[in-house]
Amino acid sequence: METVTPYNTNDSKKNQVAHMFDNIAFRYDFLNSLLSLGIHKGWRKKCIALISSKKPKFILDVATGTADFAIGALKLNPTKITGIDISEGMMKFGREKIKKINAESIISLTYGDAETCDIADNSIDAITVGFGVRNFEHLEKGLINMNRMLKPGGQICILEFSTPRKTPFKQFYKFYFKYVTPTLGKIFSKDARAYTYLPESIKVFPDNENFVEILNKCGYINASYQSLSFGLAAIYLADQK
Repeated sequence: METVTPYNTNDSKKNQVAHMFDNIAFRYDFLNSLLSLGIHKGWRKKCIALISSKKPKFILDVATGTADFAIGALKLNPTKITGIDISEGMMKFGREKIKKINAESIISLTYGDAETCDIADNSIDAITVGFGVRNFEHLEKGLINMNRMLKPGGQICILEFSTPRKTPFKQFYKFYFKYVTPTLGKIFSKDARAYTYLPESIKVFPDNENFVEILNKCGYINASYQSLSFGLAAIYLADQK
């Protein structure tokens, strides 16, 4: 996979991504809803519904950001939800949201990433990742480490953007991400590069069947994907052996 970084500096991708999200954290939720017209909320709900049959009690939310996925997972009545992220700026807003709903006894957010997280082997029932795997510095390393944390039969659910293939959605997507997204991102977040990095990272991401192959390669079983909103995103499900 071609490496795309937010600022094209000599710093590591991990550090650049953390800096980018710290920069846009104060506008992240607003811009997420604006740019997706709120569709992303339905996508997350679908993810939660898909993993509900496993009745997970211990959940890890990777790249938790402002904790939307972690908060949504409360519907599963888990014992504990741990959210990890490399952006303290994003988690600051996530913690405020968790505090408002009095969920601090169930959800905790802490610094960490999928590649180096040292959560114990076979200790997690379900892992969720919302729009985060594109930002991994070493994709396969992160996927393998998450597989290690899952209990036998545990499940990973990844929500990620993809590139539409069909007309006219393909043309609309290209126009929207080339012109609309960077313009609105620059106006509201004051970090224009963050919202040009977004379509660049989606373009090089190995989506759909390609990502299922990578999940299989990294030791998962029953890997599959479900396309959303005419190919704008996809949900990937896979199990630990």
